[in-house]
Amino acid sequence: MKILATVKKIPGGTMVVPLLLGAFMNTFFPNILKLGGFTTAVFSSAGANSLVGISLVFIGSQLRIREAPEALKRGSVLLLAKFIAGGGFGFLVAKIFGPTGFLGLSVLAVTSCIASGNGGLYMALVSDYGEATDVAALSILNIKDGPFLTMLALGATGVAHIPFISLIAAIGPLLVGIVLGNLDKDIKEFLKPGIDIIIPCFAFALGAGINFKSILSAGMSGILLGFLCVLISGFVCILFDRLINRRPGYAGAATSAASGNSVATPAAVALIDKSWHPFVATATAQLAAAVVVTAILVPFVTAFVAKRFGSEKDKVKVVPEAPAVGAKKMATASQPSLTHSNN
Repeated sequence: MKILATVKKIPGGTMVVPLLLGAFMNTFFPNILKLGGFTTAVFSSAGANSLVGISLVFIGSQLRIREAPEALKRGSVLLLAKFIAGGGFGFLVAKIFGPTGFLGLSVLAVTSCIASGNGGLYMALVSDYGEATDVAALSILNIKDGPFLTMLALGATGVAHIPFISLIAAIGPLLVGIVLGNLDKDIKEFLKPGIDIIIPCFAFALGAGINFKSILSAGMSGILLGFLCVLISGFVCILFDRLINRRPGYAGAATSAASGNSVATPAAVALIDKSWHPFVATATAQLAAAVVVTAILVPFVTAFVAKRFGSEKDKVKVVPEAPAVGAKKMATASQPSLTHSNN
């Protein structure tokens, strides 16, 4: 059975499919996830934080700033775009409507959604349309996959009280990975395969914290949140990618989806700032719906941007065989002189 091959055909499939499977199990067979022991520790939402933390160690180990200045630049610009889109829109909503937000969407929900990004989906899309440097930029962009960027956005705008030590704690595993990967290249290579392996693991655990019934209860507000995320995040990220990175914009489009990890962000924020606790349940359900909506929409948006403004894949098609044919003729023409010089 070609299960993995089939899953990989879906953009971001190694993230989205296990997430949906975890949600399916939690909705219809929750008792299986509550058996206790290693089963609960690994496959329930109880294991999500540990698995995400381990993935940050793996991701951090691949970040070598001195060796990848262009990747650092591209990733940093898109990360800044995400921060501005999520924090800026969240701040605007807070000022106009207050923390309760509008149309059932709280400030916590919109900031957690728009400031996040689906790293697995981004990697799948830029691997198709982009180049190796775009993929390497994920080392920086993965900072937005957890609650860190949302906490930073809420704290910086004064919407929430996020202690500095909590921000450090949120990226602690990432910092450990960066140190280890830069101290020893062998450690970097050793940890590299762990990134792909652990993505479906923590995706399932995150999904195990989602109940499809709660997604249905989120109703149109969850779907609206997904559309807003793609619209606002996509616009800002594509704009930054084109104007600052001087790139076609497909990478900006690819990073406009909501992260599966964002489902856990409202609870993480409420642990630090208790005033957000009343919004957690609704925001979590809305985010779960938005993750699915953005995972469906973003591949189409990315394909449109790549077709409209170009991509690395187009360059491969546009620069066809002429250089190769010329090179072949030159090689043939130069063959006698090479033979003569050898003699």
